[in-house]
Amino acid sequence: MEKIKKILQNIDKDRFVTGAVLICLIFFVGWIDSYLVMWLFLGIAFLFSFYEAMKLFAIEGNEYYGYAALLWLISLFYSNPDDLLFLVLITLSSWMIYKGDIDFKRLYVFLYPTASFLFLLALYKGFGMDAVIWLVIVVALTDTGAYFTGRAIGKTPFCEISPKKTWEGVFGGVLIATIAGTFYGLSFVSPILAILISFIVSFVSVFGDLFESYLKRQAGVKDSGSVLPGHGGVLDRMDGYLFAGIFMVILLRGLA
Repeated sequence: MEKIKKILQNIDKDRFVTGAVLICLIFFVGWIDSYLVMWLFLGIAFLFSFYEAMKLFAIEGNEYYGYAALLWLISLFYSNPDDLLFLVLITLSSWMIYKGDIDFKRLYVFLYPTASFLFLLALYKGFGMDAVIWLVIVVALTDTGAYFTGRAIGKTPFCEISPKKTWEGVFGGVLIATIAGTFYGLSFVSPILAILISFIVSFVSVFGDLFESYLKRQAGVKDSGSVLPGHGGVLDRMDGYLFAGIFMVILLRGLA
């Protein structure tokens, strides 16, 4: 009990307040359940994330912000938003080759985080708010469960990219998220699929977190940005969703 009290006392107040505000905002977006509102909500998160990713990749070129904004505007009207990823990659690659200014590193931001946000929009468009809520439950509980389990009993390092993560924490987070996600998923898929999808999405979200940690380490920064007090940047909050969302869409399309 004392250990739990110490963990609670060490929680950053700014982090808690910002987290509470974000949760309320997510609930509000979920309650409205409007494609336009979801598109706008994800679009704001995307543009912040795109800016932060540009910094992490050390990519210069203000025109890319314009390309990103245009791409997101098109996604409002296009039936399969995730298809747009291939169009933009082919178009920009062709343009660079035509101009003789070939640096494919500049395409990185159209893979991460752009592809993920297009898939998140496709998740809502193709499977509705229930699927988005399912994703949020699984990823949020993976992160929260891993944090508290790791702080309580974590001893074995999980990966050198993220020294604070432990195998015990990851196992606890994935277990909690899988159980909760399964109960929620049972309302629209079979029990086996609910377990399978919840488990895979939860486990993949851990690597979304690791990938962003790697980018920050390479860039020599602690956070991807500072727009969210106590949390850092938008990428710092979205990292798990950016991998998990893609898997959620693919699994639902292929199995459900």
